[in-house]
Amino acid sequence: MRTPFSQALFASLVLCLSSRAQDSITVSDIIPAEKMLDLRFTAPKRDSLQTGLTDKLHTYQWMHSSNLPNDLPLPLWFDPLLPGMKLNQQQARIDWPIPDSFDLPANPRDLAFCSLLQLASLIRHKKISSVDLTLFYLDRLKKYGDRLHCVIELTEELAMAQARRADADLARGIYRSPLQGIPYGIKDLFAVKGTHTTWGSPPFRDQLIDRTCFVAQQLERAGAVLVAKLSLGELAMDDRWFGGLTRNPWNPDLGSGGSSAGSAAATAAGLVPFAIGTETYGSIVDPSSRCGATGFRPSYGSIARTGAMTLAWSSDKIGPICRSAQDAALVFSLIHGADGVDASSRTVAFNFQEKMNIHSLRVAYARNYIDSLAEGSPEKKTLARLRELGARIVPIDFPNDLHGDQILSLIIFAEGAAAFDPLTRSNRDDEMVQQNKDRWPNTFRLARFIPAVEYINACRMRYRIMQQIAPLFQQYDIIIAPPETGDQLAITNLTGNPSVTLPNGFTREGLPTAISFIGRLYDDGELLAFAKQYQDATPFHLRHPEGF
Repeated sequence: MRTPFSQALFASLVLCLSSRAQDSITVSDIIPAEKMLDLRFTAPKRDSLQTGLTDKLHTYQWMHSSNLPNDLPLPLWFDPLLPGMKLNQQQARIDWPIPDSFDLPANPRDLAFCSLLQLASLIRHKKISSVDLTLFYLDRLKKYGDRLHCVIELTEELAMAQARRADADLARGIYRSPLQGIPYGIKDLFAVKGTHTTWGSPPFRDQLIDRTCFVAQQLERAGAVLVAKLSLGELAMDDRWFGGLTRNPWNPDLGSGGSSAGSAAATAAGLVPFAIGTETYGSIVDPSSRCGATGFRPSYGSIARTGAMTLAWSSDKIGPICRSAQDAALVFSLIHGADGVDASSRTVAFNFQEKMNIHSLRVAYARNYIDSLAEGSPEKKTLARLRELGARIVPIDFPNDLHGDQILSLIIFAEGAAAFDPLTRSNRDDEMVQQNKDRWPNTFRLARFIPAVEYINACRMRYRIMQQIAPLFQQYDIIIAPPETGDQLAITNLTGNPSVTLPNGFTREGLPTAISFIGRLYDDGELLAFAKQYQDATPFHLRHPEGF
């Protein structure tokens, strides 16, 4: 039985479909389609399909006239938790050790690379004002931003207003957080009212979104100062955007990796104290590895994505890119949580400890990725250093036969094509910078041929992968692996597990190397505390690229 509303909707649909009655599917259309779908039907079955497929075509045509915006949610929410998994909701107090007697560095370059807690000390004890610190970083962004192609838009007017507010609050005795008065940059797929949100692609170069994303709101509440919208690979793929190739500060002839390209490059070069990035499939891990930053990909759903560009609803994640695990922990502590809008987000306790007994942790490493490496490799040196610190590390074979890359890619392509359906349908994808076969314009077109049945079955296979991986994290608290070797990166993005990627050495050419520590779902505090213990005993995160 149809309600009056459904009758009206049905009438409009009939009218729409009748205008397209000339469009029909023939038997000759069905035969080549079968081959693409790995099917083979008999002639009677094809005859039976013909009318139904024509009806569906008309439905699709009606749907396409809706021109769905990118921020319209998908009401099917991915949940990385399996039955029986428990969440810790007991938030303990975190006492950040802000130094009492840290002096303003005599060398301005040293100021550029101060830790967040050092900057917090300078601000709190009024050894530098937020206005002066903001002007300092704006000057560095203006001086070096073009060299790295890492800045899409300076938010100078907003930054100065936020900096003046931070100073005024402090003068009145209002102290919001250790980030009060400290500048930061944000990947330019986040909407911030009054700024352009370009997504790094020419079709959206002039886009203005009249809202401010959840993560920027959280940072504003904490008193932080937004100084720049930073570059991303076009529509969150690699490191090339309409302004060129984002450069690696350790060797500007090379790309920074992506897609959180500008966030990693600007942080590593000391143009911002920290930045916000996103990951769908390696977009925090990859540029952090290449630029020598400390990139934290939190558990899926830990930070509400409201106001961020959607690429793939079931895999998009927000995380900080910093110069240390301690800095990442501080930023995450102030931005994590649900907002009541992003239905996939949840608020879970984040209990980070400055000191921990790593001897009590159950730590494993992926021997199938590491054992075959040379004895002096950074990966083996990382294991040796952790053992010296008291970690008990056992070898495991990380599953490498689960086809994680194929499953994740299929899911991302299908969801991404849906998220950018109007772009493909309008042919404005012709304006995009990257037109190779493996870049978004062609990938979105290719995804139109993914059957709904195969997408759903890929999601079911994802669940099976979650079931297969879960026992590893019941046995071990931390798993150590090279950032992008084998299938680990795809699998842990499928399962939603957190990871922190941090520098662990340098090549003969002077480029940073990196290692990833992977944690249990929603034990993000323990993971970052473990990473901090490693960084407290190693110098790699304290080295900075020359010339900046």
